[in-house]
Amino acid sequence: MGVPSISIMMHELIKLLHHARCRDVTLIRIGTSGGVGLEPGTVVITDTAVDSFFQPQFEQVVLGKVIVRSTQLDENLAQELLQCGKEIPNLPTVLGNTMCTHDFYEGQGRLDGALCSFSTEDKLEYLRKAHEAGVRNIEMESTVFAAMCRVCGLKAAVICVTLLDRFKGDQISTPHELLLEYQQRPQYLVSHFIKKHLGLHN
Repeated sequence: MGVPSISIMMHELIKLLHHARCRDVTLIRIGTSGGVGLEPGTVVITDTAVDSFFQPQFEQVVLGKVIVRSTQLDENLAQELLQCGKEIPNLPTVLGNTMCTHDFYEGQGRLDGALCSFSTEDKLEYLRKAHEAGVRNIEMESTVFAAMCRVCGLKAAVICVTLLDRFKGDQISTPHELLLEYQQRPQYLVSHFIKKHLGLHN
């Protein structure tokens, strides 16, 4: 989807929540991502969404001026989700920073795009720096999601499963059937969380 599309969706969703007079709302984004030093199938609960410079911020150009907004997510919610992950068998779950980029190829250090202006070693060095900064996965929506939720006072979390370890390559080699199972893992986690809050957990 990417930042522009999810930004539009978030504006419409938040307006609907306002007009519906919803209170004490929790928003959780689920999806897929590329892992940074993690095995495929690992579920990453985002501690902080960071930009391509590993900074916890989202830059939005408004009327020719750059507006910088914090991307810090709800710490207590993240810890609660992490505990939920531990309660589900065979669901590897970690807490880490999520890097959000504006591009799937060069912006994420991929070597297999139509354009590539760097070497394999350049890519690996960037990923090493990302890992040292606490980044455990890469996707394309988390910063604007986190920033808009924070500005609007909405409790929020981001949960993404990794489909590959970017240190080991750019292409997904996991069998299709296993990928489908991986993609359901964030749903299992959120379902468990919802059931616990509704008192439906066995």
